[in-house]
Order: sequence, then C-alpha cells, then structure tokens
Amino acid sequence: MRKINLKNVVWKEGKFYVAWNLNTSVSSFGDTKKEALSSLEEALELYFEDVPAAKINKVERPDLVPLQFKYA
Repeated sequence: MRKINLKNVVWKEGKFYVAWNLNTSVSSFGDTKKEALSSLEEALELYFEDVPAAKINKVERPDLVPLQFKYA
C-alpha cells in the first residue's frame, strides 16, 4: 500500500472541531480534534476510492497569513 503525505488544518468552530485537508479540500468535523481528524481520515478514504492519488494537489509548506478587509 502506498503512503501519501497530506496537509490538514484543524480549528474550533462553535462547539465542534473542523478538520480540512488542503490537498483535496475534503473536510469533516467532530467533538474533539482527534475525532475530527478521524472523521477526516474516513472521508479521505472514501474520496480516494474515486480519485487516483496522482491527481491530488501538492501542498509543500503552507503558511497561515492574516488578512483584514472591509466589507459593506
């Protein structure tokens, strides 16, 4: 079985944690970070049933960059 290195982001939104994969834009959530990541792993397994690993976007070194903007 081939291994793939993926980049994920986890944050708290309300009372849940959201886990989002930067390579595929697949996301999931849970009551804890661990649960959110476990749910994300399950969602990614389903995703890769239909999409070959060769089609994923490479994300090498993501940065969190703050941006402040005004809107009406």
